[in-house]
Order: sequence, then structure tokens, then C-alpha cells
Amino acid sequence: MHWYMEHDKPPMRQSILFVCTGNVFRSVTAEYAVRAQSGPQSCYHVESAGIKASPQSVPLVVCHPLIQKGIDPSAHIPQALTKELINRVDLIIAMSLNHREFIQRQFGLTTPLFNEVALGEETPILDLHEALPDWERDLAQARDYVESVIDHIWASVPALMARLSQFPGHRGPMKP
Repeated sequence: MHWYMEHDKPPMRQSILFVCTGNVFRSVTAEYAVRAQSGPQSCYHVESAGIKASPQSVPLVVCHPLIQKGIDPSAHIPQALTKELINRVDLIIAMSLNHREFIQRQFGLTTPLFNEVALGEETPILDLHEALPDWERDLAQARDYVESVIDHIWASVPALMARLSQFPGHRGPMKP
């Protein structure tokens, strides 16, 4: 039998859930960026989910820029936001205003936005169709927008991790 002193215990891992719409673009980028930048000995357990997630692959326009950063999300399986998922995480971070509103309405929880945690700015990270309603007409512009969002999330992760302690999370399981 081993006896451990208090300082010998491994630190508690904070679990973080990033939420977007389909769980194939913004939230998955945040999940994989935090994992990659925090390393294998990370004190964070990171997941992502979508408010309308359905079985689909991460689009190539998202995969390619992430692969260039050393991340391969091709095996990612989108998961829907559920009460069970919420109950097992410490902090939920919404990528946009509609996600925050959905979480408040469906689960009674107030969640910060990604940019709020990372940059202190209460601004959303818009989905492609929100930023460019006619994105199908200019695929190069659409690709540039997707890459700019990925670059923004990637570059914001160090600031997000530095500011996480200011956002205590929803503390414990939701009531039934």
C-alpha cells in the first residue's frame, strides 16, 4: 500500500467543453488547439460538442489548415450537446451568441464566449454562413474566412488558457 502526501497528488484536471453548431468547425478547432498547445501533461481535459451535431466528417476546408498546424481532426466524431455531457465538465465555452443562448434556454446555464475568455471581448466567432451568407458564390473567400477563424482560435489559445481561472464554470451537475 502506498501513502501519498497531499503535495504528491496529481493536480485536478479542469474539464472544458467548447460548443458550436455542428461540432465540425469552431468548437472542434478550439478543442484540438487547446490539446495541441497544452501538451500531453496538460491540466485540461478538453471536449467539444454541437447544438445541432449530426454524424458527418470534419470538412476538408477545416482539416487542411489544422493539419498544417500539426493537428489531424479527421477521426473526430461530432457529438451533440447533452445534459450528461454538461454534467461531466467544469466549464462550458460557447463559440457564438446563439450557442450561449441555446445553453441558457435548454439547460439554464450561463456560459462565456470563447472571445470573452480569451480576449476579454464579448464578441462571437461567426460561422461561415453567418459571416458570408452567399459563401457558395466565392469559395476562395469562404476558404479564406474559415482559415482566418482557425488562425484566430489558434492564436487566442495561450490567452484563453492564461485567463481560465477567471471563469469558474457551472460547478457541479445540473438539476434534473
